[in-house]
Amino acid sequence: MLIVGVLMVTGCSPGTVSPIDADNSFWDKYFVAPLSDALDWFKEFLGNYGYSIIVLTIIIRFFLLPLTLKQMKSSKAMQKIQPEMQKLREKYKNDQQKMQQETMKLFQKHNVNPMAGCLPLLVQMPILIAFYQAIMRNEHIFEANFLWLELGSADPYYIFPLLAAVTTFLQSIVMGMGDNPQTRLFLWIMPIMIFVLAFNFPSALSVYWVISNLFTMVQYAILGDKFKAKKSEAPAK
Repeated sequence: MLIVGVLMVTGCSPGTVSPIDADNSFWDKYFVAPLSDALDWFKEFLGNYGYSIIVLTIIIRFFLLPLTLKQMKSSKAMQKIQPEMQKLREKYKNDQQKMQQETMKLFQKHNVNPMAGCLPLLVQMPILIAFYQAIMRNEHIFEANFLWLELGSADPYYIFPLLAAVTTFLQSIVMGMGDNPQTRLFLWIMPIMIFVLAFNFPSALSVYWVISNLFTMVQYAILGDKFKAKKSEAPAK
């Protein structure tokens, strides 16, 4: 759902990519154009747009790391009170108003803000969307090559679409989506969706997805235990 939302917001598809208009568009001038210029600069420094996409992806993810950590901290806080929330749902399943009141009291008791995890995501989205557009709308990238790829065309051997799908699946595992019955279905939906998109879109976007997924996996492998709610931490009866 998030990926589809991003693509709808960007308004980009393989046949409808518009040039960057920094003179007449506030969004292009202050968000897309600077990132596109950064891609050009790293290309001159590194000699290839593929390396440019990889390096700038990692830099952006490091820049967003404080927001990601805040998200992980909020997620851990919500996980810790899940047993109590489940009891409230069962106790007041026929009284939605009472359940909402008791849930708010529970949040206040444990000093948990359910919206705290959404705010970092909302801050990240404009940056990630702008970077996506900078890749898709940079005309020089569409004329460049990287490894066997023509960055402006889909991977003819389907290797990067498959890598994007596999790393999306592994990323979901690392993030613990398989442990939650409500998100377990996305373990399979998201990789399939990513593969279909990567198969139809320029391979430059596939490179971005693969590197971004790998960064997230390493990030959660290093920091995940710190923010993972343990069973022993669940509130005692």
